[in-house]
Amino acid sequence: MTITLFCKYMDTLQENKWHMQQATVEAMIPLIGKLYREQQIICSVFGRSLINRSVSNILQTHQYTKAEQGNKLDVKDTLAFIKILLELKLKAARIDVGRLLIAWQTQSAETSLAAFIKKQLTEVVGRQDLPKNTRDIVLYGFGRIGRLIARILAESSDHPNGTNLKAIVVRKQKNHDDLRKRAALLGRDSIHGAFKGIVEFNEDANQIIVNDNTVQIIYADHPDKVDYSRYGIINAILIDNTGAWRDIDGLKQHMTGSAISKVLLTAPGKGTIKNIVYGINHDSLTESDTIVSAASCTTNAITPVLKLINDNFIIVHGHIETVHAYTNDQNLIDNYHRSDRRGRAAALNMVITETGAAKAVTKILPELAGKLTSNAIRVPIPNVSLAILNLNLKKRVTMSDLNQFLYNRAFKSGLHRQITVSTCQDAVSSDFIGSRYAGIIDAKATKTCGNNCILYVWYDNEFGYSCQVNRVLQQMAGTLLKEYPAYKDHFV
Repeated sequence: MTITLFCKYMDTLQENKWHMQQATVEAMIPLIGKLYREQQIICSVFGRSLINRSVSNILQTHQYTKAEQGNKLDVKDTLAFIKILLELKLKAARIDVGRLLIAWQTQSAETSLAAFIKKQLTEVVGRQDLPKNTRDIVLYGFGRIGRLIARILAESSDHPNGTNLKAIVVRKQKNHDDLRKRAALLGRDSIHGAFKGIVEFNEDANQIIVNDNTVQIIYADHPDKVDYSRYGIINAILIDNTGAWRDIDGLKQHMTGSAISKVLLTAPGKGTIKNIVYGINHDSLTESDTIVSAASCTTNAITPVLKLINDNFIIVHGHIETVHAYTNDQNLIDNYHRSDRRGRAAALNMVITETGAAKAVTKILPELAGKLTSNAIRVPIPNVSLAILNLNLKKRVTMSDLNQFLYNRAFKSGLHRQITVSTCQDAVSSDFIGSRYAGIIDAKATKTCGNNCILYVWYDNEFGYSCQVNRVLQQMAGTLLKEYPAYKDHFV
């Protein structure tokens, strides 16, 4: 066979292999959906959900896992695994197909896959029919974070035991097109792209319909002017994403009557409000915690990393510099602003400003009190920020050891949905738009020198943060599903 013919033969084999992988995933997708809708099973691969994902996205997830784990995770094995799950009568759960498959391949290859799965999922085998038990959610405000949370909630709106977006409270604008414009902003976004669903509106009833879920739009300019009982809202959780009130007294205004039983703030809370970073201190939430903060986007990005570093290397002191995308708080062009520098044109300048990140972290990790300083620079991009952690440690550490440590924790600990590691040589901010992680450690930028290390942590300060808010919301609502295989703890 000539070299030319051999190359063509190899190209044909590779093309056929790709087509076979696509066909395998195409066969897998309806089965994943059936498990989700009928048995309330959420399938994932190393923490990456397979629900409502495209063929290419699922293939990318498998490819990423192969590259990072050094193990061969084939979509044919995933399909076989999911077929076995369908044969079992399972209780609602999150099942990490990737982790269980790798465990089977490396530890129990002599045992059949079906027997291995049944043994690993003993706790959830023997499903009982669960009554429908959804928790109503009210969004107070419908800006950048509010609309992204609405998108995230829409992904699971068909789940019989979850959260249901019931209403959105906004101020009425002096424009008869108010409802149409709000629906349009939900459906199309200049940063995050088009909503992967259907958005309609009913102007006569003041309603937006998202994936066949009717959401009541309530016009009010203050919490005490809302009569939720008119809309059948009882025992709901309200997400305040306006930031207008950040203390107990202010947020209590939402809790009138029996309509709103809990409030979740999407900004750092003041006073005695618990600031929760999911993955770190969400287990501290109790039923009596009726007003809770999901902290800030920066706090969510850096706290898991700081926790890991401090627990294993001990932070003596450090500085956090946040290179942050501009926000609506800044002016588009130079104009008066209560802040000294934020009045200057956001899209034309780097703007030094303050951040409460260091102080906020110590509310969640009191062991770091007095050890951290912080500052911020707003830069001319609309989304994705970068936290630079300059830390002096009690122990010496090399760059390779530090990266390997963080990499292991990102894949093999309970923080696998909060942090991940990028090993891409040419990664830039736009690569992380739409990331569902609280923070992404850029391994190629890590620096060490003796006891000092510098870590670069990317984060989608809009979408990644909104995913963290949703995780806190699910914890408050009691709708989180147990994950299998379970992690012994967050940090092992």
